[in-house]
Amino acid sequence: MIKQEIAEIKKLFTQNNCSITRICGCYVDGEKNKKTDFKQAFLALPEEEMFKYFEILRKTLSGSIGKNLLNLEFPLKAEESGGTQEFLLKLRDSKLKDDALLNDFYDRIINAYDYVGNYLILVIHDVYDVPGRASDGLDMDDASDEVYEYILVSICPVNLSKPGLSYNAEENLFQNRIRDWVVAPPETGFLFPAFNDRSSDIHGILYYSKNSEELKEDFVNLILDCPLPLSAGGQKESFQLLIEETLQETCSIEAVIQIHEKLNEMIEEHKEDPAPLILDKDEVKTVFASSGVSNEKMELFDRCYDATAGEKTELVVNNVVNTRNFEVKTPNVVIKVNPERMDLVETKTIDGRECLVIDLGSDVVVNGITVRRSFHEDSYDE
Repeated sequence: MIKQEIAEIKKLFTQNNCSITRICGCYVDGEKNKKTDFKQAFLALPEEEMFKYFEILRKTLSGSIGKNLLNLEFPLKAEESGGTQEFLLKLRDSKLKDDALLNDFYDRIINAYDYVGNYLILVIHDVYDVPGRASDGLDMDDASDEVYEYILVSICPVNLSKPGLSYNAEENLFQNRIRDWVVAPPETGFLFPAFNDRSSDIHGILYYSKNSEELKEDFVNLILDCPLPLSAGGQKESFQLLIEETLQETCSIEAVIQIHEKLNEMIEEHKEDPAPLILDKDEVKTVFASSGVSNEKMELFDRCYDATAGEKTELVVNNVVNTRNFEVKTPNVVIKVNPERMDLVETKTIDGRECLVIDLGSDVVVNGITVRRSFHEDSYDE
């Protein structure tokens, strides 16, 4: 799914656009016991509760694609009879009205979800009459020929509110606030089936993780049976190691700058694309070659890529390069440079030592204080 398709589904989670048919939930304590469950027509909810659920549902489709939101595909074994895909299709097609199926689903999550504390499992069923779209991008509500039926699952921590003082309006006094259990934004969730090309795709799932570095691999394996990509941090670490091991003794500041400049150019070229920029092994290899890496070092690339990232691994460019700043770090100094002005940084050998040289330009601020340049040509001449 691309960001426009995700945004289209999120727009359904408003009072004016809502078509959600049913909502179900199961409250689980820290000992994995079911404390209570509920099920009802979504539109029968009180308005204030409905808005709170909308917030949770929108949050389950938030974040960056390739980081918090991952497009997963079922492997062939998961699509066989009795596999996870068949189970999720049954759950969707039941419209959440089959209590036995719903309880089985809750049990699967409880057994697979590793979480210390109480949490709420929320499931909604929706049938979206997908509007047609004109060539100019405008929706045509009377030209729909597609119905997208889906479930969205959100797993939310339930935490005890903090102690404090509250104002009692009836008694006109301040008193100790009664602590209660509050549902927090979701930590994990998924949309099934995926909404690819504005159509139902039963071969895919959109998976959400609030923490992009804790993707809960065991949970995904047991509930979805889909392979997970490297986390955003894992991709960044693999890419950094790939540069170090491929370039070896030629891994200089200038060499790293050239690779990052090439990636930033690609990001700029694709900034209007709805899908994130993703590079496979061959495309990363092309980036290295076009960044001036020698043929001798390029002979190491394939082996290094397979060892650091994995032969079939694809890298989301925004996960491996920081588009906001370029950082140079030593044990005692950290320097951050605007990626568009990396030309201001170079290395020079001065008095036998390798030094980092930065063109300060005209305006220099130190700890919020504008300082004067200490070197002037006229003073040097004198």
